[in-house]
Amino acid sequence: MSGRLDDVMAAIDPARLKGILCEMVDIYSPSGKEEDIQLYLEDLLSRAGFTVERQEVEEEERYNLRVTMGEDEPRLYLVGHVDTVPAWDLEEFGAREEGEIIHGLGSSDMKGGCAAMIEAWLALSEALKGARRPSIGLLLVVGEEENGDGSSAFLEQCRAPWAVIGEPTGLCACFAHYGYLEAGFVTHGLKSHSSLPELGHNAVESMLRVLLHLGKDPLFDRDKTDIVYSIREMRSSQKGFVVPDRCEAWIDLHLPPALDPASVQHSIRRIVSAAGRHVPGLDLTVAFDFASAGYNLGTNNPLARVLEEIYPRLGIPLKFDAFRSHSDGNLFFAAGCRPLILGPGALEISHTPEEQVDFNEVLAAARIYAALCLRGDQFASLSAERCGSWASFDRQACWVGCRE
Repeated sequence: MSGRLDDVMAAIDPARLKGILCEMVDIYSPSGKEEDIQLYLEDLLSRAGFTVERQEVEEEERYNLRVTMGEDEPRLYLVGHVDTVPAWDLEEFGAREEGEIIHGLGSSDMKGGCAAMIEAWLALSEALKGARRPSIGLLLVVGEEENGDGSSAFLEQCRAPWAVIGEPTGLCACFAHYGYLEAGFVTHGLKSHSSLPELGHNAVESMLRVLLHLGKDPLFDRDKTDIVYSIREMRSSQKGFVVPDRCEAWIDLHLPPALDPASVQHSIRRIVSAAGRHVPGLDLTVAFDFASAGYNLGTNNPLARVLEEIYPRLGIPLKFDAFRSHSDGNLFFAAGCRPLILGPGALEISHTPEEQVDFNEVLAAARIYAALCLRGDQFASLSAERCGSWASFDRQACWVGCRE
């Protein structure tokens, strides 16, 4: 691999990479409105000599982009999502450079990772010709921040033993991934004029008491549990001067890789069933709209060995971790693929006005992706047991509503 790797590393162009990243951040691409950025990337890859496949997702103007190289079916895909959450400020969402720091919506999640993958792809194509090229694929998907429909569409048509997904991990290698559970609660009450609350039943007060009761259980003690939970939203009637008769709340729960979402659902139902003893007149319904199990691939695998070789060469400490958020990685794993989550940027500032990425991390990511791609021909030994599970993939059962 050494000769090929040296050639590819020499072909990685930092100036080109920074240009691609800034162009991508400048293009507003919230989930559902990704066409502009896909047109830009399609043109970029087409001008580099690749046949770019549009993979339709629901309607004509929403599509993934897929390109391949090498003589055989890809054994590894570089996977990036081009969509972002909606802009917090439509006047300020574009790219802004501050030294080596690139600010802007999507810079970390995950246009930095996408740009690094594209640069690795371009360097591979320039440095290697014919049989020297590995059999790999590049997939740029839509819809990750909403319902995962881009990756779902891909997984219904294509297969590969391995995927590298460029979510922001600070270049930590995540062969383990948290699961995810979305819990919905509705309390019902009785309307009355706000000056006469004793004549009604306040659904918001009931909800607050239920959530406090839930939070006191040891299962959700942040000092003692590995479960990560967040009350995402709570809303009630918008009409003024009345006691609200309905309140709805949603909780996001990120679960350690080995924890079964079904067991957490059971625990939540058990906990809230006892809340009626503390909340007079409680009328509560609980629903779990989405659950996705985590996974742990371990680090005894070909990709981990490539990382153990390349990180010292790049002067980067190699750290293994579990990806704490939710991503298309859960969906790829459920469909029979082995996903590595690895990319530039930090999860903690993604989706915030402070979102940014260190360009040096993006450049390092491009080099790491290139090294992983060059070992693509060695990933064919994945057991038929895992590869054969694609036929049973159930898009509805494995639906991913990514809320990182």
